[in-house]
Amino acid sequence: MNISQIRYILEVANSTSIREAATRLFISQPALSASIKELEEELGILLFERTNKGISLTEEGREFVTYAKKVTSQYEIMENRYLSKDSDKEKFSVSTQHYNFSINAFTNVIKKNDPEKFVFSIHETKTRDVLEDVRTLKSEIGIISFSGANETLIKKLIKEYGLEFTPLMIREAYVYVWKDHKFAGRKEISLDELSDYPCVSFDQSDNSNFYLTEEAMADYDFKKLIKSDDRATSMEIISELQGYSIGSGMLSGEKAVLKGLVAIKLKEEDPLTIGYIQRKGGSLSAYGEDYVEELQKYKEI
Repeated sequence: MNISQIRYILEVANSTSIREAATRLFISQPALSASIKELEEELGILLFERTNKGISLTEEGREFVTYAKKVTSQYEIMENRYLSKDSDKEKFSVSTQHYNFSINAFTNVIKKNDPEKFVFSIHETKTRDVLEDVRTLKSEIGIISFSGANETLIKKLIKEYGLEFTPLMIREAYVYVWKDHKFAGRKEISLDELSDYPCVSFDQSDNSNFYLTEEAMADYDFKKLIKSDDRATSMEIISELQGYSIGSGMLSGEKAVLKGLVAIKLKEEDPLTIGYIQRKGGSLSAYGEDYVEELQKYKEI
């Protein structure tokens, strides 16, 4: 087993077919199939089930992928630190759910320090990835939130991952609609009133991550639901289909990425607790400390 084979497995797991994965990996389909079969024989387990409809992970395959993600993440950290052409540059990384204040704090750190040579990273990603990134040191700090529906699960994962959570704010639930929507002038609205319009939700990829949503009302049965994993795409859908999304209502002073949206207070109550995570007992770099200092400017509790 080698790192290339592990990466192959992860790519296939994220694809609908061997052919699709081979295209992404820039190798031939037979070579990829042979590499996977060789690894399965070495491990003595079946990682994928093959049918005429495509491929899917076996139970043992899903377990393998969990460990594989950790291994590749650590390997990439070592590559970047010791083998990369950027090894002499200043480094800092943050992972975050979709909150503009986390991006603003990130850019402020760069402005404040103005390092001569640097490679900084900000990963706007899924909830589990934020947790994993901080757990595996891919990122020093992560920005996450939880509502009443998933508070217990998120806190359990934070503890299991050896992390600690610092709350910054508690936000009531709002809906975002486009500025020309018929409800745009409302101060308050219910989900029942919005039932004829599609809710655009950030896609957490699979059903097992249902309770890892970053949005309020995670357990609500929406009549019309569109999942998107890209912020620009979500904005386009909301605009074109007169849809809406659910968020924290933090639109005031936001950058152009959110211009065109208006926030309306949701009658249904499901407040979000938003804060940051870091490794428990770990120390932060100077950039990490500056980032936390920037985050404190948004602290409301």
